[in-house]
Amino acid sequence: MPAPRPSRDVALFATCLGDQLFPGVVEATVTVLERAGCAVRFDPRQTCCGQPAFNSGYWREARQVARHFLDVFERADAVVAPSGSCVAMLHRFPQLFADEPDVAARAAALAHKTFELSSFLVRELGVTDLGARFDARVGWHDACHGLRELGVRDEPRTLLAAVQGLELVELRTRESCCGFGGTFSVKLPEVSTAMLDHKLDEVMEAPIDVLAAIDGSCLMQLHGRLERRGARVRTMHLAEVLASR
Repeated sequence: MPAPRPSRDVALFATCLGDQLFPGVVEATVTVLERAGCAVRFDPRQTCCGQPAFNSGYWREARQVARHFLDVFERADAVVAPSGSCVAMLHRFPQLFADEPDVAARAAALAHKTFELSSFLVRELGVTDLGARFDARVGWHDACHGLRELGVRDEPRTLLAAVQGLELVELRTRESCCGFGGTFSVKLPEVSTAMLDHKLDEVMEAPIDVLAAIDGSCLMQLHGRLERRGARVRTMHLAEVLASR
């Protein structure tokens, strides 16, 4: 087990999906952060980051939610979330308040200290080995927001490489979108499902036990279709893998 590291205060942003559908991922995130030497704080006043409203064009409503988010989190030393898409939304806050310079400046300061979990561990803390053990063959899904908006690609792989017993299998479609895209999957379900099946056709045949990712939204989409197709492959969040012993 790696030696204990100096503590750092971290405000946990659980996210809507984490709170409502993946509480185990939130708990695993706390476990991982504490193993990395962090003191984790949870403010029960937190709500949505406003991403669904923003992506659907309801910017006025998104600003209302974003203002509350700023009030809750802006005094934190660092904010960490087990979701690339939610963190990417935080990085859009200055754009959301472009006509309010004072609020935009607050938003920019908060975005600067808000991190996706794997990025925080590797880039900010320099942590790569959490003493995890997970005996399985794992395929990785590069979630779109994390990959394309935050540049998160190598960080999860670095962390997985240190997990004892884990074999990482690189999929040909690892960077292909799962088709979720929030309301996109609701408005254009046929296109969404076609995109998903393009990815899962390979996953169904791949020599893997688990398909992992950093976003609950992707995992929800992937899990639902894998189950409908009768696949033996299960889905897991990176935090759950890293919390394993």
